[in-house]
Amino acid sequence: MGNLSSDALSRHDERCRTRRFEVSVGARPLVAILRGVTPDMVSEIGEALFAAGITWIEVPLNSPDPLQSIIRLVAKLGDRAVIGAGTVLQVEQVEEVAATGARLIVSPNMNPEIIRLTKAKGMISLPGVFTATECFAALDAGADGLKFFPGDLLGPAGLKALNAVLPSTATTYAVGGVDATNIPYWLAAGANGFGLGSSLYKPGDSAQDVAEKARAIVAAYDAVK
Repeated sequence: MGNLSSDALSRHDERCRTRRFEVSVGARPLVAILRGVTPDMVSEIGEALFAAGITWIEVPLNSPDPLQSIIRLVAKLGDRAVIGAGTVLQVEQVEEVAATGARLIVSPNMNPEIIRLTKAKGMISLPGVFTATECFAALDAGADGLKFFPGDLLGPAGLKALNAVLPSTATTYAVGGVDATNIPYWLAAGANGFGLGSSLYKPGDSAQDVAEKARAIVAAYDAVK
């Protein structure tokens, strides 16, 4: 690694810290996307997810009062799970999320400024990508992983084709249309992890509803891995 720039070394060190954290919480690479969740329900739902074995939880910023939900999740689970925000579209939002104590920033798009600020704040960066150009730009900016979105349009075959040119160290997440029935196909195509939205949580679902779906998804993942 002697020929790497100081910036590249810094990014490498940060990725190592991220991986050590993943190992320390025994995390499966399954990110729960709680789009539409409300602060009054979020703690109970978060506990249900954690008990089922899902330890990465994202509250999209287009949910009702999302920062309050994130604050409550951090207070309840922050020492045991990775809590963060999704649908992060503006640099200013990274600052707001960082102030809650969250550790994860997820976006549907690839904005290098958001990635760089996320890493400067010591947080995990998962930007949305779809093309090889976006993948390499995201990695160059310091992204910890690549969120392939919308996954149902790309499909496992599309991910497999892109994986042929991506660095072997790149961590890939399929997001969009992922459920317990197709996880094996995504894993066979080279996906490392998943973002799970409506297959796991819809507004109005009870904690019991979420727990049942989470257990099915975890079982499907564990059966292959």
